[in-house]
Amino acid sequence: MLYITHSGYDYSKKRCVNVVEWFVYEFLSRYNIDINVHHCRLANREGVYGWCWPTDCDYRPREFDIEIDNQLPINQYIQTLLHELWHVYQHVKGDLKDRYGKRCWKGVDHSKIDYKNQPWEKEAYKMEKILYRQYKSFSKKS
Repeated sequence: MLYITHSGYDYSKKRCVNVVEWFVYEFLSRYNIDINVHHCRLANREGVYGWCWPTDCDYRPREFDIEIDNQLPINQYIQTLLHELWHVYQHVKGDLKDRYGKRCWKGVDHSKIDYKNQPWEKEAYKMEKILYRQYKSFSKKS
């Protein structure tokens, strides 16, 4: 079961739900997860387009918050949302974990690694392009 909530302004609720439902169906359909998507002006405030973090626990998380910039062009919005959803996937699969204030990737502490060199970010940037093509292909069929 998937439970999605969303909040904010200047975004398309239908698009948000459609992307999240497609992603979860394709990659996480075996899991009961809650995803809360909050739309706000992140780029102006934080210098980023999106954030993702587990909200329930560090061990086997199933509840997640995603913040996404609500001023993005449609294609960039979809890619950014897919990027953040890939982080949900990484957490659910156990590759990315937060333990005792440390960020671990596949069991190794990477807390002090520069953002550009973080392996989970490298993977998410690669996957956002692949996922975007897959999603666009799916949405043309429906």
